[in-house]
Amino acid sequence: MRTNADKHSIKRLVARFCADESGATAIEYGLVAGIMGVAAVGFKGVFDALKTEFLDPTKTAVSGL
Repeated sequence: MRTNADKHSIKRLVARFCADESGATAIEYGLVAGIMGVAAVGFKGVFDALKTEFLDPTKTAVSGL
């Protein structure tokens, strides 16, 4: 059976854990870097597709030219 002192020490431990923000900044930077990486890969795909569409010499903007 737990005593009152044990219950208070567990509450203090949980409160201290919830208040600890020491790793939050590193996690946020990691998430931002990951999102930027995914965006860069996506933009590269879009720009490669546009480059192929507009710079391909076999394609013409107006048919019959």
